[in-house]
Amino acid sequence: MKAHEGMYIGGEWRAAAGSDTIAVVNPADEQVIGHVPAGTAEDVDAAVRAARAAFPAWAATAPAERAAKIAALRDVLVARKDEVAETVTAELGAPLQFSQMVHAGVPILVAGSYAELAASYAFEEKVGNSTVYAEPIGVVGAITPWNYPLHQIVAKVAPALAAGCTVVLKPAEDTPLTAQLFAEAIDEAGIPAGVFNLVTGLGAVAGQALAEHEGVDLVSFTGSTAVGRQIGATAGAAVKRVALELGGKSANVILPSADLAKAVNVGIANVMGNSGQTCSAWTRMLVHTDQYDEAVELAGAAAAKYGDRLGPLVNAKQQARVRGYIEKGVEEGARLVVGGTETPHEKGYFVAPTVFADVTPEMTIAQEEIFGPVVSIIRYEDEDDALRIANGTVYGLAGAVWAADDAEAVVFARRMDTGQVDINGGRFNPLAPFGGYKQSGVGRELGSHGLTEYLQTKSLQF
Repeated sequence: MKAHEGMYIGGEWRAAAGSDTIAVVNPADEQVIGHVPAGTAEDVDAAVRAARAAFPAWAATAPAERAAKIAALRDVLVARKDEVAETVTAELGAPLQFSQMVHAGVPILVAGSYAELAASYAFEEKVGNSTVYAEPIGVVGAITPWNYPLHQIVAKVAPALAAGCTVVLKPAEDTPLTAQLFAEAIDEAGIPAGVFNLVTGLGAVAGQALAEHEGVDLVSFTGSTAVGRQIGATAGAAVKRVALELGGKSANVILPSADLAKAVNVGIANVMGNSGQTCSAWTRMLVHTDQYDEAVELAGAAAAKYGDRLGPLVNAKQQARVRGYIEKGVEEGARLVVGGTETPHEKGYFVAPTVFADVTPEMTIAQEEIFGPVVSIIRYEDEDDALRIANGTVYGLAGAVWAADDAEAVVFARRMDTGQVDINGGRFNPLAPFGGYKQSGVGRELGSHGLTEYLQTKSLQF
């Protein structure tokens, strides 16, 4: 798609307040593929005003009618699925097949789920002698990351619209073209002017202005824990609602009874997807000491097969960051099984699929989020030891447990301090709540739990 030179505000593309732009770079070949406006506080203010003006009418719109508009949005995303995939591949670098299946496919599922929920959700209930209403919170400031550029937008905008809220979106500066394409889809779906607004720009400028704006009632942010703390502090000072989906260091716990080969191979695939740029990736593989050597051999062989199948990381800064973690792992005594800091590509921000063995729980690579195709294999002595290691980070976003039967895995999973656990390779469910414990965030996305984030409660006593 061709980049827009303006912002989508109040149902139209408007010139930005300033003249600065952001270059959009294809991370596979380092070529500039477009420029978008670098929004300012003035642009954010215009967008918030448009969202505020549109809020009363949209909040008063019948849920069934809101549902129909979200369904129309889903249908546009279906019709433009190939364009979505090509755009994500161009600015994120994901292989085209992965973009088609995941980056374009998953947002369609999520949008469809909210079209159904908007029509069926109980916005009113009787509780004794009271009537309790779930009402839209108001104007939502949505700040989204680059790693799943359309999914993260839809996971915020669709429930916000279903709830009756209006939205101002500030997407990641690395992937703004996907956000512009989404704004086109909003327009094509006939969603009323001002209900959705888009401001492209830098996080420190446009993102900060959006988080601070007194006309924003809720800030929904997905990104790093460090930035999440800043946004949480800003929102707290204004007594403003906040939803934070932050970092992770998820444990993939393989119990002795599990099918070891399957658990290892699926675990490696989980981390290599999207070149490791997934907050919920199972980057710590925990294996019983009796099976450890076999698991390391299996993991090395599995990872080596991804050499030519991985896309690049999103930018040079991320590439340098991930390489720095790999160097740190070697320095601290971990054993490099495959991969490392070298890449066969002359251009592009690639990092080789990397597996570390002999990783101890306190090592940097076992504690901090790397956000690249790097797996740390950690041995444990018994289940209590495995649980201590699995829970032994500041994060608690996701995880996995493998065992001979689901019941055994569930017993272990219930003891994990994390928001989501896949049992024996459980499938993605767009209706299941996603979000973290501890420093992995506040609130939930997806399904009815995600819709609830955008509602506030009023009770009438009779």
